[in-house]
Amino acid sequence: MSELTGVDRVRADAAARGLEVEIIERPAANSLEEAAKLMGITPADIVKSLVVKRSDGTFVFALVPGGRKISWPKLRAVVGVNKLQLPDASLALAATGYERGTITPLGSTTAWPVVADASIAGRRVSMGAGEHGRSLFVDADRLIDAFDATVADISDPE
Repeated sequence: MSELTGVDRVRADAAARGLEVEIIERPAANSLEEAAKLMGITPADIVKSLVVKRSDGTFVFALVPGGRKISWPKLRAVVGVNKLQLPDASLALAATGYERGTITPLGSTTAWPVVADASIAGRRVSMGAGEHGRSLFVDADRLIDAFDATVADISDPE
């Protein structure tokens, strides 16, 4: 059996969920602002997919828009635990099958629960597409529905 690329996994999972995604190639960017400018969108339209480790060794995806960061107290309250942490790069790769900077819940090797920051609702957003040099665009509301994601205020301004 041939190993699927990250983009292949993203496309297959999106199709299985009935989710329309647009995947584009993009040059590397040195900042959020530069990435947004390259794609003709605002920094808040770029959503970071952060894989967060719970104390029991399981994970959750936190979807946070550009210009904002995880609010640990808010996220702990939503997830219902008193300890969460960002894993190191090798653990994030093991948990999702994706390298940092390419992580997306779509096509993750394990379907961890998804918590989306409330501010992404109602937008068309860009996020990691499973490979460096690519981004995907998706309707955030459809993404939230496809993952039965929890929508909550989980972020603070950076």
